[in-house]
Amino acid sequence: MERKSIFKLIIFLTLFFITIFSIYVAFKEERRGILTVAFLNIGQGDAIFIEAPSGSQILIDGGPNKSVLRELSKVMPFYDRSIDVVLATHADQDHIGGIPDVLQKYKVDIFMETGVSGESSSYKELEKIVEEKSQGVPLGNFKGEPLKKILVRRGMVVDLGDGVVLQILFPDRDPAGMETNTSSIIARLVYGENEFLFTGDSPKSIENYLISLGGLESDVLKAGHHGSKTSTSPDFVTAVSPEYVVISAGKDNRYGHPSQEVLDILNNFGAEILRTDKDGRIVFESDGESLKIK
Repeated sequence: MERKSIFKLIIFLTLFFITIFSIYVAFKEERRGILTVAFLNIGQGDAIFIEAPSGSQILIDGGPNKSVLRELSKVMPFYDRSIDVVLATHADQDHIGGIPDVLQKYKVDIFMETGVSGESSSYKELEKIVEEKSQGVPLGNFKGEPLKKILVRRGMVVDLGDGVVLQILFPDRDPAGMETNTSSIIARLVYGENEFLFTGDSPKSIENYLISLGGLESDVLKAGHHGSKTSTSPDFVTAVSPEYVVISAGKDNRYGHPSQEVLDILNNFGAEILRTDKDGRIVFESDGESLKIK
């Protein structure tokens, strides 16, 4: 290679790395002190991406299929190929279908679940990948430390740094034998004066149980079971007292989610309703004192 060509290549690479570094610094500066919670637009299902001011990230559920990868590319910088924690609220297809693809594409440190198994082919694939990665078998583009698998129980806290914590509220027992929706992980994200409550597909019976335990108040409620009438009772909404309620559902889905009964309950309460089937991806930002929709 001629000396002139080598010099041009060095200049190009130098400018390239300066540009990448500048983008990285600008992104970090923009995020200083900000918690982001994004309800991803993945159709009929749930997928929630959380990034703390510290840079720690959690993905709660992965939607029905690999569409979660498209959505993650919209809320994560292009150079980021790692997610600290992936949490599956329960084993139904519309919550775990995309997680195998996430584990293949991203380096994930911790996988959290209830331990209640599902029957879908996606769950069996997920089980296989988690088992292999927990033994350090390289999959996708990544090698390195084995994936850590955790069965969650009430009282566990995921510390994301900079004052952001995810509190596990349910299950509070071994959920073996429970129906998958009933065993759903319920978790509360807290950052300063702002809270988010994630409910998976939990039915009213579990909502009533949690009401008896208290400590549900949250600014944002993710409505259980995509707005189905099996969840989101008036008493539960009153106990949570949300300013916003997010419903994650697919456009013109065959289940009729969200139900008019639930919409009436939320409207009577006065909460602002946000829907992925109508609003697309829904992104909240919090500085620990106030919330805004991005």
